[in-house]
Order: sequence, then C-alpha cells, then structure tokens
Amino acid sequence: MAVKEILLLGNPVLRQKSEDVTTFNDELDNLIKDLKDTLIDFQERKKIGRAIAAPQIGALKKVIYIHMPGRSMPLINPRIVEKSEKTIDVWDSCFSFDVAFFVLTKRHRTIKVRYQNEKGIIIEEIFTDDLSELLQHEIDHLHGILATDYLTDKNHIIMRAEWEKRR
Repeated sequence: MAVKEILLLGNPVLRQKSEDVTTFNDELDNLIKDLKDTLIDFQERKKIGRAIAAPQIGALKKVIYIHMPGRSMPLINPRIVEKSEKTIDVWDSCFSFDVAFFVLTKRHRTIKVRYQNEKGIIIEEIFTDDLSELLQHEIDHLHGILATDYLTDKNHIIMRAEWEKRR
C-alpha cells in the first residue's frame, strides 16, 4: 500500500497500548501491506531490521510484520503463552530509535507465542534465540514498552557504530 512514517522515541503514541484485532477484512490487509512496505523500505535504506509493530506507524492494533530471509509474515494478536527460565543478553535497537543506539536487554531464550494469521486462524509456535528476542521486542511495542525501559546501567547503551565494531 504505502511506506509510512516511523514514529520516533518521544512520540506519545509509542507508549499507548494496542487493541486486539477483531475483524479480518480489507482494513487489516491494508495495515499489513503498509507494515510490509514500511519495513522493506527501512531495511533497504538502513541495512538492518527484521520486523515492525503497528504502533510504530501510528496504528494501535496488535499486528506485527516479520520480513527476513526465509520468513515473511504477519502475526496478529500475538501473545506469549510460555517463557523459558533461561535468558540471553542481547544488544537491542529499534526503528523508533532510528537504530542510532543499542540497549543491552535480557530476554527469554525460548518463548511460545499464540497468534493469528491474516485469515484469523490461531497458531501456536515456539521461537528461540534471535527470533525469541525479536518477538519479545515487537510484542512489547503492542503494550507501549520500549527497549529503553530495560536500561538499568549507564554502560548498557552504545551507539550503532560501536555496536557494528562488536559484531
């Protein structure tokens, strides 16, 4: 449909909670297309990124879109239903930070997510490691939570150029 503006840190919409999707119609299809187009545009311009959440383009609906090698799909009304006790530390950034800096966050190594596809079919799937951390980040967006909320130590934030050196 269209490339949308990505809301940046400080925009109050990013702190609002999203609503469940209850109607699977053309409006939802258009939102999914907007998320896909916006994500792909960002990936091409910034050479980074794997997913985007609807609040990042100002739509307070529980919709996430993933686009990465081997996987391109929406997750509607995603909810974490199980979490591993084992955690991982990851350097996390965000389109809403313009990926200018990274925050060290602790995430569950494995999660089980219940979500719906674009037709409303309920799916449960287990995600581990990088996909687990990615989905935790995106699901946080649906609840008005940002990666910066996990910042507990001034040494746990770095600029993108420093992050690139550590990869």
